[in-house]
Amino acid sequence: MAGEIRDQHDEQAAAMAEAAALTRAGRLAEATALIQRTLAGSDGRGRGAGLESPLEREGPATEPPSRRCPDGGLRGLLRERLGRVVDHLRTTSTSTSPDLSALKPDVSALRNLSALPGLADLPGLGRQGAAAPAMPALPGRTDIRTYRGPAGERPYILYIPTTGAGPRPLIVMLHGGTQTAADFAAATRMSALAEEHGFLVAYPEQVRSANVMRYWNWFEPGDQQRGAGEPAILAGIVAEIAAQSAVDPDRVYVVGFSAGAAMAAVLAATYPDVVAAAGVHSGLPHGCAHDLASAFAAMRQGRRVRPVDRTVPVIAFHGDADTTVEPGNATHVVEQFSRGPATGVSTSERGPGRSAAKTVVRRDGAVIAEQWTVHGLGHAWSGGTAGGSYTDPAGPDASAEMVRFFAEHPRRTVR
Repeated sequence: MAGEIRDQHDEQAAAMAEAAALTRAGRLAEATALIQRTLAGSDGRGRGAGLESPLEREGPATEPPSRRCPDGGLRGLLRERLGRVVDHLRTTSTSTSPDLSALKPDVSALRNLSALPGLADLPGLGRQGAAAPAMPALPGRTDIRTYRGPAGERPYILYIPTTGAGPRPLIVMLHGGTQTAADFAAATRMSALAEEHGFLVAYPEQVRSANVMRYWNWFEPGDQQRGAGEPAILAGIVAEIAAQSAVDPDRVYVVGFSAGAAMAAVLAATYPDVVAAAGVHSGLPHGCAHDLASAFAAMRQGRRVRPVDRTVPVIAFHGDADTTVEPGNATHVVEQFSRGPATGVSTSERGPGRSAAKTVVRRDGAVIAEQWTVHGLGHAWSGGTAGGSYTDPAGPDASAEMVRFFAEHPRRTVR
């Protein structure tokens, strides 16, 4: 296997050298076509080396191969940005052979792609191979499970606290791209809050067979509807936990970060009878994209979408210094789920090192949404664990605020 990967690397390096020569000769169309053929010829063997999750070592969940492009859409994105690569070759090439070490597209293991011009802004790309932080040591029980249902299967971690009695609330936590369930648990400290407040918390994990970068496929039409795709899988995880543990059906909540936040919005929109309220951190509204290209457009520019059919209380966190997902998307999320303008009473809140503007949206005297804009926060979980993946400990504690918001929002009839 290692030999196959090295051979593939050599072929890609040779192809890039030839593309550079074609570019210097002014034959840009041929250079582009060559790069396209090289990328199309990578079949993904060995992809993800060193990126295995502990859940996948327990036995990876799989998706029917026909449902997904084997690279989770990444190859399409590479083709979309080939023009930038060619522009780079044209402007940097000289009469001598260029140094191609930064231009070898290691597509099989997704190692060096961030070095390619135009690809450095891919969220999470620079973290490939980073070790997951340790799960917190808590007195409750941590189970590693795999849900299997008609729409597919996914592994998940379930934390069962020693506190609480009778039917307990359940919070479903959806990680961001390149993260694992263990990453997200450690970064957000939600299990510690579960132990403190007596609720169950589940961490589903995206698998590389569904998306090689571990993005939840919130931008795929087949994963944006009830009864199919990833929303159905996540709803199935909730049903499975409820069948095995005492879960309060009026206190089931979903939280996500980045791609996980966008999928949390999808789940809340498609299963409002399951989700009592949602937490969307650095995410996007449901239905703002229909493929990878429109997903990146929505991430960069934001996109207002139609309101959901049924109001779902939502708390949205976003950093105003986020350059990965346009901060205005938080406003669109609040507008979509509150089915009205994202306006209300605003106050200033403080974290250990950052302040935030908190806007509370009410209807008929009831709070239906909160929007937190954290000043100076980039694409990171506000108030997360120091050293965790995509965390900024200086901000207000998003995890604690979401738990507080959820405690105030059991399911009720809101039309």
